[in-house]
Amino acid sequence: MQLDDFDFSLPEDLIALRPLRPRPASRLLVADDSSITDSRVSQIGDHLVEGDLLVLNDTRVIPGRLHGVRERPGGTGARVEVTLISARPDGGWHALAKPGKRLAPGDTIRFGDRLSATVQDREGAEVSLFFSSAGAEFEAALEALGEMPLPPYIAGRRAVDAQDRTDYQTVFARNPGAVAAPTASLHFDEALLSELAGKGIRFAHVTLHVGAGTFLPVKTDRIEDHKMHKEWGEIGPDACEAIHATLASGRRVIPVGTTALRVLETAATGPSEIRPWHGETDIFIRPGHEFRVTRGLMTNFHLPKSTLMMLVSALMGTERIRDIYAHAIEQRYRFFSYGDSSLLLPKAA
Repeated sequence: MQLDDFDFSLPEDLIALRPLRPRPASRLLVADDSSITDSRVSQIGDHLVEGDLLVLNDTRVIPGRLHGVRERPGGTGARVEVTLISARPDGGWHALAKPGKRLAPGDTIRFGDRLSATVQDREGAEVSLFFSSAGAEFEAALEALGEMPLPPYIAGRRAVDAQDRTDYQTVFARNPGAVAAPTASLHFDEALLSELAGKGIRFAHVTLHVGAGTFLPVKTDRIEDHKMHKEWGEIGPDACEAIHATLASGRRVIPVGTTALRVLETAATGPSEIRPWHGETDIFIRPGHEFRVTRGLMTNFHLPKSTLMMLVSALMGTERIRDIYAHAIEQRYRFFSYGDSSLLLPKAA
């Protein structure tokens, strides 16, 4: 398929720069294969049935955008912005540097008295960095010096501020390592989670440390030629048992967010079968993918020509997604990370 198959025109004023409060106040578009209903996240329980399983990504966003100065012997300092992408097995980090052309292997970037990094290699805007601290000391330095890495369609329109430390984090975040939020999960607060549990809706947790690569554009005309960035994820035995039990009872497994869905489909071993897994995934879900355990998806509205548009098109069908997005634009839903959400329920196999 061609990249243009996933394009659409979006009015700029529909890009949400702040979330609504309280979190469940956002609108919820509920779509199956034949109908579209305009609802609210606070009413999502009306569209679920007892025994359905919501799968939540419990990753925690780290303040992974840093501003520093390049240091070279005898050279003048150049200001550099670094956005962490993902941790490397050797203890280093993949990162995006802006402007990347100012950096070369061997350079030192100083972010403050508490933190510096050495450039190991660079390819375009992507660099590999080794930081001067690790573990708890590194996390403390990030908390003191870093910014929440808001996506460019927000950060390009307003400054990141202290409120984003709360807004760009889920209420159930517990495993630090993401540099982008699982944004569909931002709509939940403790009250809504408790209300759903009281209605017999069940929950399972997985982890996918979302990387900044999720914001990189697809540059190939044929989508099959696109190469996904790897992200680290994990699903444990308790979540797998909950998924098996849910599917065996005829209820639905509904990941909250494309990140949770990618973990499920990576760990799935066959139709309605899944096993505990951890490691890196670069799964690319596009039209033609056969979903093994996913029976629905709660997700925000995605960028044109993005891999996430390809994912929802795989779930619902390309023509159906075009109709859903046309409805969302006509009804002035708020788009992207801080925007409204959707509950997509494909026709049962």
